[in-house]
Amino acid sequence: MIKPQAIEDVVDKIGQLIPQDLKTLREEFHTNAKAVLVAGLKKMDLVTREEFDVQKAVLAKTREKLKMLETELNNLKLK
Repeated sequence: MIKPQAIEDVVDKIGQLIPQDLKTLREEFHTNAKAVLVAGLKKMDLVTREEFDVQKAVLAKTREKLKMLETELNNLKLK
């Protein structure tokens, strides 16, 4: 899940580039840019760092077990 505060920060930083005298444009940009950014990020099907780390650990454990089973299988073939 994308952190809402991170999206707010990005939109605010970009919005600061719009001159102060264009207040209406700045407000519209803030509303629309936030919606567009959220929609775009959702389409990317991103995962959180925590989800990534969990899957990385699962993969490492699976590789370790596979290596152990391959070794065991090779030992059985030698007998």
